[in-house]
Amino acid sequence: MTTASLSTNGLWAGLRHLWRDQRVWLASALILAVLLVFDPTQAADSALFAGDALVNTAPFLILSIGIAAWAGATGADNLIAKAFTGAPLMMIALGALAGGISPFCSCGVIPLIAALLAMGVPLSAVMAFWLASPIMDPSMFVLTAGVLNLEFAVAKTLAAVGLGLFGGVVVHLMARSGALSNPLREGIGNGGCGGSKIRVPKPVVWRFWDEPERRAKFGKTAFTTTLFLAKWLTLAFLLESLMLAWIPAETVTAALGGTGLMPIAMATLVGVPAYLNGYAALPLVGGLIDQGMAPGAGLAFLVAGGVTSIPAAMAVWALARPQVFALYIGLSLTGAFATGLLFQFWVMA
Repeated sequence: MTTASLSTNGLWAGLRHLWRDQRVWLASALILAVLLVFDPTQAADSALFAGDALVNTAPFLILSIGIAAWAGATGADNLIAKAFTGAPLMMIALGALAGGISPFCSCGVIPLIAALLAMGVPLSAVMAFWLASPIMDPSMFVLTAGVLNLEFAVAKTLAAVGLGLFGGVVVHLMARSGALSNPLREGIGNGGCGGSKIRVPKPVVWRFWDEPERRAKFGKTAFTTTLFLAKWLTLAFLLESLMLAWIPAETVTAALGGTGLMPIAMATLVGVPAYLNGYAALPLVGGLIDQGMAPGAGLAFLVAGGVTSIPAAMAVWALARPQVFALYIGLSLTGAFATGLLFQFWVMA
C-alpha cells in the first residue's frame, strides 16, 4: 500500500472518529453554517434562541446535575436505590406523584433519570417519574390556573400523575416478562450491564470533599453530564427555533380547531412536532378554546407536547436504548389521548 493510500485511510479513519465522538456538535455547527449561507437573519435568531433557552434552563440543569453528582460522590445513590426495593406498585405511585409536583423541567430532570437508572432503581418507577415530571410543576400550576382556569390546572396535574401511573404499570408488566432489563445506552451510567440491577448498599460518606477520590468522582460526573446535556440541548433548541420560525402558530390553530373526537386525536399528534414549551403553549391553547376548540383537545395538546418536546425527546434518545425511547413516546401519546378524552367527558358531564 502506498504512502498516499495510508495517509488517505488515516484521514478517513480520523474523520470517522471525529464524527462518532462529536457528531452532535458537528450537526449543530452544520445547521448554523447552512443558515448563515442561505438565511443569515435566521442563523442569528436561532443562535440567540438556543443561547437564551440554555440560560433559562440552566438553574434546573445545574441543580439536577449537582444532585446526581453529589449522590454518586457520597454514595447516597445506594440509599436511594435501596429505597426503591419495596413493593413495585408503591414505588410507581411515589414516582408518579413526585414527578407531578417536582420543579424540574423536562430537560433538567434527565441527569436525575440517568442517575436513578444507574443506581439500580427499577425502570417502572423511573418511567413513572419521567413521564409525569415534564407536564406539571408548582409554577406551571399557578400559570395554568391564571391563563386558563383552576379546573384545567387541576386536570393537568391529575393527567401528569395519571400518565406516570399508567406508564409505570405498563413498564412493570413488561419487565416481569424479562423485557427492558438494560434500559441505558452503553457508556451511560452502568448502561448495558447491570444498569437496572439493585446494588448492595455501601456506607454513605456525606463529607465527600474530604476524600480526593470522591471529589474527583463528583467533578467527573458533573463535567461529563454537563457536556452530554449541552451538546444535545443545543441541537434540540436549534431545531426548536427553526420549527417555531417555519411552522406558524396559525397552522397549529387551523389543525386543532373544532370539537369532537378527531380534534383530540389531532391535538395529540400535533403536540409532538409543535412541541411548544409548556408556558408558551398556554396562551395558544387558551385562544384555541376561545375559538371553539374542545377543552379535551387542549389538554391532550399540552400533555403530548410537554412529554415529547424536541429537547426532552432528544435527551431521552441520547440516554436510553431505542426500545425504551419508543416505549416512552408510545406511552406519552396514548396517555395524552386518554387524558384528553376523560377531561372532555368530565367537562360535558
